[in-house]
Amino acid sequence: MSSRPPERLPHDHSHGAGGHTHGLVDPALVRSRAGLRAVSLSLGVLAATAILQAAIFAFSGSVALLADLVHNAGDALTAVPLGIAFFLRSVRGERLAGYAVVLAIFVSACVALYESIARFVDPQELSHLWALAAAGAAGFAGNELAARIRLRAGASLSSAALVADGKHARSDAFVSLGVILSAACVALGVEVADPLVGLAITLVILRITWDSWLTVAGRA
Repeated sequence: MSSRPPERLPHDHSHGAGGHTHGLVDPALVRSRAGLRAVSLSLGVLAATAILQAAIFAFSGSVALLADLVHNAGDALTAVPLGIAFFLRSVRGERLAGYAVVLAIFVSACVALYESIARFVDPQELSHLWALAAAGAAGFAGNELAARIRLRAGASLSSAALVADGKHARSDAFVSLGVILSAACVALGVEVADPLVGLAITLVILRITWDSWLTVAGRA
């Protein structure tokens, strides 16, 4: 007669209708929720920043602010394809969303370039310079906060698209400081500084486009 103890069957630790079950949580679901949370938070921050800047542009007329505004609005919209990719839990969709981010950055650079050249051809006097400087400060704060949200989530989730978007937002934070520079120069009587700063912002955005492309393509 064998002395081996009887085998124990697996126990799911379920306890009736009012009980509970100890099981594993799907890692893909956890990642999806974390990605959606980061994308939603950064979208809200950048949307609020863009709305504030749009209100100030309406009565200041600064092309430097317009360049920053267009870029911030485009940056906020990049959250849409990223959010869809995380919702669908699609790695391929996430990669495609990264390319959409790069395209959005490039389009915003083209718009900023057009508006800056148009302001050289048809100069306009700026007003409400203190409000203009405040808009630049708001752009800096909003983009820096969005960058921290995206970079932290991108690193923890190993998401190239989120990392690229985070680097993009952090660079935009410093681009927004150009709006403050434009207001300061115009206040000193250098009216041509506004379209010049607009062109400088355009160049920075183009550099961001290239860096973001390298980040996304390198992780593809």
